[in-house]
Amino acid sequence: MSKWLPSASPESLAARADLLQALRRFFCDRGVMEVETPLLSQGTVPDAGIDVFRLPGKSDEPDRYLQTSPESAMKRLLAAGSGDIFQICKAFRQGEAGHNHNPEFTLLEWYRVCWDHVALIREVAELLGAVLDSDGWQVWPYRALFVEVLGVDPLDEQTSLAALTAIAESRIGSVPHGLDCDALLDLLMSHCIEPEISGWGVVFITDFPASQAAMARCVSVGNMDVAARFECYVHGKELANGYWEQTDANGLSAQLQAENKRRQQRGLPQRPIDERLLAAHRQSLPECAGVALGVDRLLAVKLGANNLGEIISFCWDSA
Repeated sequence: MSKWLPSASPESLAARADLLQALRRFFCDRGVMEVETPLLSQGTVPDAGIDVFRLPGKSDEPDRYLQTSPESAMKRLLAAGSGDIFQICKAFRQGEAGHNHNPEFTLLEWYRVCWDHVALIREVAELLGAVLDSDGWQVWPYRALFVEVLGVDPLDEQTSLAALTAIAESRIGSVPHGLDCDALLDLLMSHCIEPEISGWGVVFITDFPASQAAMARCVSVGNMDVAARFECYVHGKELANGYWEQTDANGLSAQLQAENKRRQQRGLPQRPIDERLLAAHRQSLPECAGVALGVDRLLAVKLGANNLGEIISFCWDSA
């Protein structure tokens, strides 16, 4: 029997150790403080695209959730005056297992006070340059990328759900019935755009639809409101997701409620709103930008691994 063996080779384990040291050195050299926050919390995200691990509370104890990212806790530290912070930690998302996913994964998340997402894009690019020896990057607005690759403007009010469905069916084949606009756009992104940009090197996608703002603020670009957030891809693999953070408590509350409404529309149970996070916003969350970067995926790109199991000590099937 060999089921006790690690899924990663000794060489991959050594490469992971080197990467973790390099990440910590990168932030130490820039004066960013490392922090640690709980893996279990009473709050979680209402994001309709994320399935969480829930631990039912006993008696009068509330349910707790394994974190999908340390975002909420780190923002509470920011509101308490921590200044620039980073964290390397475990995060958990149920049902995400495959070549590019593991339900338990390692996340690097950091926040810069008085920065916006544009400044943060440059720092992510600098980090990738240091780790991957990459040179240069591209920035594509979400709208322009869809026009370039698929010939459709996803932000045009004249672009109907039926039109997006027809494009998806022509490019992918049959698609699940009843997808809303954002779900269709996500499908087109993963099945059509990501393969197309696999040879483009480091690519940042910006100016997402306002409906996909999550916890980012919205800003006006031209005559339209868009989400002030970005995603970073390397060789077509998504590595990072960053926001110019929504600091207005009422605005954030409305966005979280909208996510719960989207869950309801998709037949999913609503989730409790993280009131501690909202309290931190009401108190003193500073102007800031934050980003979460998948360490496992970064290491896989660095080593040219096609399966995360090759660079995780014990992948989901052998953990």
